[in-house]
Amino acid sequence: MNVLVANLGSTSFKYRLYALDGGSARLLARGGFERVTDYGAVIDQAMGELAAAGHKQIDAVGFKTVLGGDITGCLFADESVEKALLDTADLAPAHNPPYAAGIRTFRERLPAVPRVALFETAFYQWVAPAAHRYAVPEAWYKAGIRRYGFHGASHKFMAERSAELLGREDIAAAARNLYLHGPAKNTGAPLRVISCHLGGSSSVTAIRDGVAVATSMGLSPQSGLPQNNRVGDLDSAALPCAMRRLGLTVEEAERQLAKESGLLGLSGVGNDLRDIKAAADRGDARARLAIDALVYSIRHYIGAFWVQLGGCDALVFTAGISENNPWLREAVCENLAALGLELDPAANAAAAPETDLAGKTSRTKILVIPANEELVVARETARLVAARRTNPK
Repeated sequence: MNVLVANLGSTSFKYRLYALDGGSARLLARGGFERVTDYGAVIDQAMGELAAAGHKQIDAVGFKTVLGGDITGCLFADESVEKALLDTADLAPAHNPPYAAGIRTFRERLPAVPRVALFETAFYQWVAPAAHRYAVPEAWYKAGIRRYGFHGASHKFMAERSAELLGREDIAAAARNLYLHGPAKNTGAPLRVISCHLGGSSSVTAIRDGVAVATSMGLSPQSGLPQNNRVGDLDSAALPCAMRRLGLTVEEAERQLAKESGLLGLSGVGNDLRDIKAAADRGDARARLAIDALVYSIRHYIGAFWVQLGGCDALVFTAGISENNPWLREAVCENLAALGLELDPAANAAAAPETDLAGKTSRTKILVIPANEELVVARETARLVAARRTNPK
């Protein structure tokens, strides 16, 4: 089955075409466009590029959709999904409208080809109420004010791959089939993983037996760790307070929280960690503060999830910041020997993908696993389409 994965940003369109056969997946083609103003035009161009390269067969199109409120999981992207994306666009304004437009365009261009939406919130649909409820009035909860969690495709891949690397094929298989069959009962020893997706947008997720039990992100991608230019966690009283004291409108306050906060707001340098680290190394105090605040927040969630899981068998680092910065992993893992986690400095410096970076006496594995969200979308799309073919009802 050939699955085209469409990744749509506010001004970008990227794609990957996979050939899936049973449990294997092969990347056939990839491409992308920046500064997009007309999704129909670039989608037509992408289809032309694929056809010119001999890739004319597309059996399904998968989308890494972000937030649909009560609509979540891995499901066929019909007009109800488009509506759900637009209805919740106030919480994900940079993501939801482009995905709604992309799904609609593919429906028009390839009406006979199945379209599948894998929501970023899907991995968290089994999180217990105590972990996803806010302490707000019941009417707020019924209006959709709750923790949803994001980066689900990335953390799901970490659940699968970490279990494989730790020799727990039973857990890996359960994680791979999670969206088709739901959580599987584990009859063996528990597998407790803390996954750190650290990139332009970052989150930490606690995973037990291949299933998410808690996450740092909440109602929107604004929450959790300090993001590149998004605020992260913030006291609910801060917004009205800033509006009163600075004379801000709601719209301007929201814009500043989404565009001028996070690492950018703290550092005053920019939102790229490479630039911030260079400035910190030159003695820039605000840049050092931004790094320290990021590390503090990561460690805060690791500690909280360590307690919730009752221990940790593997601490996993993934995404660009995690994968490319040994100094950040060292800072996150500092002085955790009392918890049974010790980093091997030489292994960390080498950072060979999918190797254990833990010291010999560490009770917890430390893994760097390259992110592969598109592969997860392709696999889940293929599974859903194959399931419908087997059982059309």
